Amino acid sequence: MLVQNEDFYLDENGFMVFTKAYHLKRGYCCKNGCKQCPWSFKNNEKEDDGREFKF
Repeated sequence: MLVQNEDFYLDENGFMVFTKAYHLKRGYCCKNGCKQCPWSFKNNEKEDDGREFKF
């Protein structure tokens, strides 16, 4: 079960952003270029088509 403000927070647009703590608990990098990635993965080949997931 996810805990708000521990595993994720909602940004100013209402989008769910996983925290660094959540990523570390998960234990691996998904290589999606997450905002709080503790492994600092940057996917330079990923195209930004403007689509985001809103919860």
